[in-house]
Amino acid sequence: MSNATVSFLGKANNAGDDNALFLKVFSSEVLAAFAKANKMLALTMTRSISQGKSAQFPVIGKAAAAEYHVAGEEIVGQVLQKNEKIITIDDLLISHSFISELDQAKAHFDYRNAYSQEMGEALANKVDQHLLQLVCLAARAAETTSGTGGGSEIVDADALTNATSLIETIFEAAEDLDNNNIPESERFCVVTPNTYYNIVQNDKILNRDFGGGNGVYAEGKVLKAAGIHIVKSNTATTAFTNHSGDSTTGTNNTYNVAAQATAAVVFHKSAVGTVKLKDLKMESEYDIRRQGTLMVGKLAYGHGILRPESAVEITTS
Repeated sequence: MSNATVSFLGKANNAGDDNALFLKVFSSEVLAAFAKANKMLALTMTRSISQGKSAQFPVIGKAAAAEYHVAGEEIVGQVLQKNEKIITIDDLLISHSFISELDQAKAHFDYRNAYSQEMGEALANKVDQHLLQLVCLAARAAETTSGTGGGSEIVDADALTNATSLIETIFEAAEDLDNNNIPESERFCVVTPNTYYNIVQNDKILNRDFGGGNGVYAEGKVLKAAGIHIVKSNTATTAFTNHSGDSTTGTNNTYNVAAQATAAVVFHKSAVGTVKLKDLKMESEYDIRRQGTLMVGKLAYGHGILRPESAVEITTS
């Protein structure tokens, strides 16, 4: 009786490592989970570098007022205020799991999908948290270049309980951005799920029956207020708390902020920026000493304030 010819599911071209294909699948699943859970990276300025520990973001101020030329007079040019912001790469941010070989054999469910989902979301949530806390800090910061103005804070004591009041405050935030000559496109308002659904149920912003172009009541969606995209973020629930005493180990930028009174942040894409040195990558290795596989997801990013005048914080006190 001859032995069966085994077709290994994880072996590439039926040669080499039995788990080669499994790692690639797992990596793509972590990347997909990260992309799905991450909200803030796409809403901010992002720059990738191939080496180094920091990156420079030039910040150009406003041009002086236009004037009429007097015939015969020499045109010598105007001085534009300018500055730069340096964003430093933080230490390696990792998410990791160790799976026992025996547990893999016993498992009667697709553990890979569950593990990849959790690892991807863990990394995405930390990146989002830092960026949201930075927007709060930007709204409280002084101007980067002379004449551009600093961030704005608006107090709305009823913002978390009265959707009509919050919507009116979002319009006020839009006015602040207008006064700072911030472009009307790429403006965002990030809120917690609880606040988001308060807005959805408000007739002032949403057509309950037909939805129109601004969302649908039946689907629990709202798109804009005052031309500003409304973004629901689970991470905002964590970010909008007191982080003034958080550990700074591993971070080379400032993210700590007392945001327990923050109800929402309104900002333009130029408010904060991200520098990427190493984008999300997966590694996996079988450890014979521990009889299992260690899986690590890692990235090297840094985040910083660019233009405070592009950020508005709505607080309850």
